[in-house]
Amino acid sequence: MPTETISDALMNQLDAKVAEYLTISGNCAQTSFLTLQEVFNLEGGAILKALTPFPGIGLRGETCGAVTGSLMVLGLVYGRDREELGDWSAFTASLGPARRFCRAFENAYGSTRCGDILAVQFGKRFNLADPSESMEWYNCGAMEKCAEVIRTAVRITGGIVESKNK
Repeated sequence: MPTETISDALMNQLDAKVAEYLTISGNCAQTSFLTLQEVFNLEGGAILKALTPFPGIGLRGETCGAVTGSLMVLGLVYGRDREELGDWSAFTASLGPARRFCRAFENAYGSTRCGDILAVQFGKRFNLADPSESMEWYNCGAMEKCAEVIRTAVRITGGIVESKNK
């Protein structure tokens, strides 16, 4: 869980949106990003589309999509824009929240890598690019177990963003 505290109201709002969007999309990267984007009223509609191939970075077992989507939100909140590209203090200021997120996520799951997280959650790795393994993963409770991972990611991120807004 995040070092920043998160209100029950925010946690409930995040959890409800994760349940809604994961059911529709089946995509952890898009679900985490859209949930946080809406709750915190952030811009970035094109980012949602760009996150389409990001679950496990193209289903290769690499960075978890919930991590990618959450880091995109932290970039929107703490990052620098085009006019600030040369502002190194703005760049370094964005790294603290990203590192806090990654540490908290790794504390919860031992890794930020999809394949490692699947091994923890399901007791085995799956090649999600393989249709038969993807079906096995789904039948083993993928939506429920991955929703838990996404909820953790958005709660951590929500706590970090909420602490900035206080």
